[in-house]
Amino acid sequence: MNKKALIAMSGGVDSSVAAYLMVKQGYECMGATMKLYTNSDIDIPKGHTCCSLDDVEDARYIAQSLDIPYYVLNFSDRFKEDVMDKFVSCYENGITPNPCIDCNRYLKFEYLFNRAKELGLDYVVTGHYAIIEKNEETGRYLLKKSPYLAKDQSYVLYSLTQEQLAHTIFPLGSMSKDEVRKLAEENGFINARKHDSQDICFVPDGDYVKFIENYTKKLYPHGNFIDKNGNVLGEHKGIICYTIGQRKGLGLSFSEPMYVMNINPVDNTVMLGTNDDLFTKELIADDINWISIEKLTEPMHIKAKVRYRHTEAPATVYPIEGGKIKVIFDEPQRAITKGQAVVLYDGDLVVGGGTIIET
Repeated sequence: MNKKALIAMSGGVDSSVAAYLMVKQGYECMGATMKLYTNSDIDIPKGHTCCSLDDVEDARYIAQSLDIPYYVLNFSDRFKEDVMDKFVSCYENGITPNPCIDCNRYLKFEYLFNRAKELGLDYVVTGHYAIIEKNEETGRYLLKKSPYLAKDQSYVLYSLTQEQLAHTIFPLGSMSKDEVRKLAEENGFINARKHDSQDICFVPDGDYVKFIENYTKKLYPHGNFIDKNGNVLGEHKGIICYTIGQRKGLGLSFSEPMYVMNINPVDNTVMLGTNDDLFTKELIADDINWISIEKLTEPMHIKAKVRYRHTEAPATVYPIEGGKIKVIFDEPQRAITKGQAVVLYDGDLVVGGGTIIET
């Protein structure tokens, strides 16, 4: 009997080609698009974001062309609670979230994964650019970077558990984007040249402050910009307007460039400093997920990445109380930010990762 796979189809070219490859390999496939919200829910026009009606129709068309059943699964309540509500709460508390990691963790690889199990399917398949392998000696499933580093998405997948890795397939793991688009064109896919999503799906114009204000129907109080010594430098427009390392949009003039270096929701202040003030060597993270190892029992020299576009840097990771880790970089890193993920690498292997809670 053929293995059965649930293909997460976003309407984009990557998931469409992933579906094609699984059908070609003989899997019994079912396509599914997660309905996460409606565009009217987030006050944006039709067709400007992934998971829009246009994307659903593109996914449905591809599924029909591949002769596989297709369904739209309504996960909007879960998306609101686990992604959008958390996104807003983080900014209200001076933290910068990564909603793409939360969407992968809770929607694709929890709710969709569980739905696949309920339906008796063997695998969940997505169009991510990363590689899953099994270490036959240890029995552990491994997550590896794509060889095409410009498209590598291992950073946003660090939370995958061993069970999830065992029942997940990334057909595009070793492919380049050009190869994927070529396959789509050869098969006449209508989305072969569809542009990639660049922004947060529910904030497609990039104006997350407007999104938060519309979402909460709240006005956030102004407060003080301060320096490292607590001296007042001017007035800010509300702490949700700022992220660590930000320079533009401060509305103040200084003799040298100044950057956001700390956000304090308790006293509603935003601390500014120079570029040099943004560099630090240490962080603490919690909510750790280990992949290549079962747990960390002694210090380990690795490379660490503190945001999606950060170049991984040499560091040593230490186990500390409460299942947390401390990461000490060989050289100071710029703008390490609470709420972002720190992902640990050993060569092309993902060792594990967690959420930054302190710097």
